Amino acid sequence: MQLEWARPGVLRVTSHAYEFAALVAAARYVAESAPDEMPDEALEELRRLLADYDAQLSGLLEKAREERP
Repeated sequence: MQLEWARPGVLRVTSHAYEFAALVAAARYVAESAPDEMPDEALEELRRLLADYDAQLSGLLEKAREERP
């Protein structure tokens, strides 16, 4: 995995798909079985992040299907 600053407050992440999938799986686990002490705001932000990820991934998969001969 490689991290670099794209601009202040924005990271550019280069990782293998399996590395990123592991991070997403961990986030899903937390979102689905959040401990009681996790603030509601943090849990909602995590759920929004996962929803954005799902939408972006869906778009990538659709684009890949359209580009196949």
